[in-house]
Amino acid sequence: MKTLIIGPSWVGDMMMSQSLYRTLKADNPQIEIDVMAPAWCRALLNKMPEVNQAIAMPIGHGSLALKERYQLGKQLKSKHYEQAIVLPNSLKSALIPFFAGIPKRTGWKGEMRYGLLNDIRTLDKQVFPLMVERYIALAYPKSDIRSAEDLPKPLLYPHLVVSAKDALLTRSEFNLSGAEPLIGFCPGAEFGPAKRWPDYHYAALADMLAKQEAKIIIFGSQKDRVVGDAIINQMTLGDRCLNLAGLTSLEQAVNLLSCCNAVVSNDSGLMHIAAALDRPLVALYGPSSPDFTPPLSNKAEIIRLITGYHKVRKGDAEEGYHQSLIDIQPELVFDKLMKLLERVRTSIGKEAP
Repeated sequence: MKTLIIGPSWVGDMMMSQSLYRTLKADNPQIEIDVMAPAWCRALLNKMPEVNQAIAMPIGHGSLALKERYQLGKQLKSKHYEQAIVLPNSLKSALIPFFAGIPKRTGWKGEMRYGLLNDIRTLDKQVFPLMVERYIALAYPKSDIRSAEDLPKPLLYPHLVVSAKDALLTRSEFNLSGAEPLIGFCPGAEFGPAKRWPDYHYAALADMLAKQEAKIIIFGSQKDRVVGDAIINQMTLGDRCLNLAGLTSLEQAVNLLSCCNAVVSNDSGLMHIAAALDRPLVALYGPSSPDFTPPLSNKAEIIRLITGYHKVRKGDAEEGYHQSLIDIQPELVFDKLMKLLERVRTSIGKEAP
């Protein structure tokens, strides 16, 4: 079966969608999966063995562009897809498979997409509490999966594959050829500082790790460069920390994260990438909740001091931080990280022949 996936437009959502691709491939090894998504997603899709082809979505997020979607659909008609699975819930995301004449068009009801989708599902958020469950459910006939309990267990978590050659090449590009352990920091987060652990806490944790002979690598986009500099400027051992925010491509960031001995991250897209790379991960949550989109990894530890979901874009502190994240002390994170690394080492030791 040739299947077209209309993929999400956010890093974290794209990562979680790989669980769907893995499930489809596990159930039908002969399936060909093409994914249409924004061009930047190619760096992730190329590291998903289940994906046959990444097709760039040239239309910007939020734009209807009806004529362009019609033309894209007509171009895809020659590929003779048997099924399309539409992951975004918007009406416009269902247009291209409809224009392509794909016989089976699957997705959640979303924005009244009757007709555009002909295998339409009605979502009960209570029976599919996790986003990854909602994605995986679309791999099966709706009559077979009525709740998350019906999904095959264990769920196939996202798993990016980075070749040793790519990892080594990227390390050399950034002069990271030393043997010291690398700890990745992902201090950014979308929508302002309310989801961010304070930079001064990151700085204190970085000094603790530097005293353990670790080198700290800061990851993020160009807009995270300021917070990366703030972390280094508040460190005592700032020479042990390298700010790569805004200096790497997404592919380079993925390659380097795969080399890290562990990662400490806010609730962000990079957190989900680190989880998919199977890196020991400490994920720091404040007002956003891990109940819907947790890091999908058996090597992840979540630290959160409050419950529920709080829709805030800026905290009460002068810097915009949320008090629940301010209250997570560096000593707690350090302790969690050390115990996690010990647990991983012990687990590996038990698995060894």
